[in-house]
Amino acid sequence: MISVAFQGERGAFGDEAARAYFRQEGQQEASFQPHHSFADVFHAVSAGEVDYGIVPLENSQAGSINDVYDLLVQHDVYVIGEILYPVNHYLLCLPGQQLGAIKQVISHPQALAQCDVFLRELGVKTVATYNTAGSAKTIRDGQLQGVAAIASAAAAQLYGLEVLAEGIQTIKENYTRFIALSRKPTVRLPGPTKTMLAMAIMHQPGALSRCLGALAARQINLLKLSSRPARQLSWEYIFFLDLEGHRDDPAMCRALAELAGYTTACKVLGSFTQTATEQS
Repeated sequence: MISVAFQGERGAFGDEAARAYFRQEGQQEASFQPHHSFADVFHAVSAGEVDYGIVPLENSQAGSINDVYDLLVQHDVYVIGEILYPVNHYLLCLPGQQLGAIKQVISHPQALAQCDVFLRELGVKTVATYNTAGSAKTIRDGQLQGVAAIASAAAAQLYGLEVLAEGIQTIKENYTRFIALSRKPTVRLPGPTKTMLAMAIMHQPGALSRCLGALAARQINLLKLSSRPARQLSWEYIFFLDLEGHRDDPAMCRALAELAGYTTACKVLGSFTQTATEQS
């Protein structure tokens, strides 16, 4: 049986996404272990405490999850796959309460951001917590009156809460991209592949253009480009790229060799075969 770390409490979207990902990978038996923070998940994987980890990387509405990008650079782990998981938010409370009695809503900052229009119309105070399902658990454990949590339907069942409203996310087609982590790179399988790359470029005019040119010259499709501040140096940045293709492809190998001449650091975060990733 494999062991998988996710952030939050049981019933969190990370828990659901982890189960969905490994089910599609044919792993029917797995132990899913909750961890308090994203950093704890990365540590558990890199230290060999678990076989795999699942963390969210970006949301179709709220955007990138910056802490996870930073942790990808800091830890010696590989991205071995991804899943786009639908996130349907529910407003949960103790049994017997009415919507008008709710004065405060608690949840993870991403969930609060994804439900911003509903929350403004409701006119309640919002408080950020470490996890969606953890918020539901907090209400159950503290028997908090006048407080609701934004979490999943599974969390309502797990923690004995009632659903006051469902589908409260601002954009109804709301997906979060989760990535799977391992200490070892994945074995290449048939099918379309993706490579995730992090690079720090020289602080010179045209440095980024030369890097992108090395990819374009070899017909490597750039799927996504984003940046994060480098923690070691002020006003220096690390660029994160999603590319079509595998790190072992001849064209990718040549591009990576050329990038070495334009960058101060270049790290392949992972290459993996893309599978059917949207779960209903």
